[in-house]
Amino acid sequence: MLDVKVDQPEYRLDIDREKVADLGLDMATVTRDLGTLLGGGWVNRFNMDGLSYKVIPQVKRAERLTPDDLGKLYITGLNNTMIRLDQIATMTYATVPRSINRMQQLNAVKISGVAIQPLGTVLDYMDKEAQRILPSNYTVDYTGESRQLKREGNTFLPAFLTALTMIFLVLAAQYNSFRDPLVILLGSVPLAMFGALVFTFLKIPAPMPHFTDAFTSTLNIYSQVGLVTLVGLIARNGILVVEFANKLQEEGLNKLDAVRQASILRLRPVLMTSIATIAGHTPLIFAEGAGAEARNSIGIVLVFGMAIGTVFTLYVLPSIYVWLARDHHADHARQMALEAE
Repeated sequence: MLDVKVDQPEYRLDIDREKVADLGLDMATVTRDLGTLLGGGWVNRFNMDGLSYKVIPQVKRAERLTPDDLGKLYITGLNNTMIRLDQIATMTYATVPRSINRMQQLNAVKISGVAIQPLGTVLDYMDKEAQRILPSNYTVDYTGESRQLKREGNTFLPAFLTALTMIFLVLAAQYNSFRDPLVILLGSVPLAMFGALVFTFLKIPAPMPHFTDAFTSTLNIYSQVGLVTLVGLIARNGILVVEFANKLQEEGLNKLDAVRQASILRLRPVLMTSIATIAGHTPLIFAEGAGAEARNSIGIVLVFGMAIGTVFTLYVLPSIYVWLARDHHADHARQMALEAE
């Protein structure tokens, strides 16, 4: 939808400068006379019956209604001769916009619409088409959510990697190991990302007609904030299992038995924290009114990312733990042997 309507009729007066010069006139004289005849500005006041009235030197309205009427006006020439306006000027009909909007101090036409594809994909397509169609002296700019995505969308990947790095370093310092943080992140984050983005790139039908658009989203600035938040939330599930499995190894169990028991014993805390997070953010999915799109995007990412990520984490994390985790049982046995010596 465009915010400009080009449907306002207009007649443009084009003055032939060569004819003006041939008749010994100058543009200042022509424009001054036209301004006097058509401008409607007042030059003085006069008093009549105790009331003040403006003096407006302007031709009668009936004599300036049509282009032909304007062509019959006279301009002062040399030696006070009178020259008809249609001898030095022509009238051109055109259709112009009702109003010209501006953005960044430039004339602008705003195109509004609803994206049925991810917003980033739509904006990239518009940039390519604008470069192909528009003249070289035209530029494209964005407002609203599109502007935010263009300005801040490129910061998502650095922010996401920074969040992963910070979580990894904190966990590495806590567990005194680089393997355990790697197990936590590999066993939870990719699965949660899949759960969050499946409703962004795939259009999943809603269970009821009332929620037709409630289960769809785009990769916008709000969903990106939700993805960064999801990293910290889903990593908590992996921490609960890995930390308890490490303690069981130190008590004498091997890695397989330790992670099996840890998954069973920590199932309740994992489900409690996940369900609490999902229940707390579910109202965002069905929010309506002003700002509903932002809340919907964050809610979809967090709710479905936590739900799908939690389910798959319970099955994938133990396998990754057996494969990559540090053998705390062997370390504990070695330490006990050294102390015994």
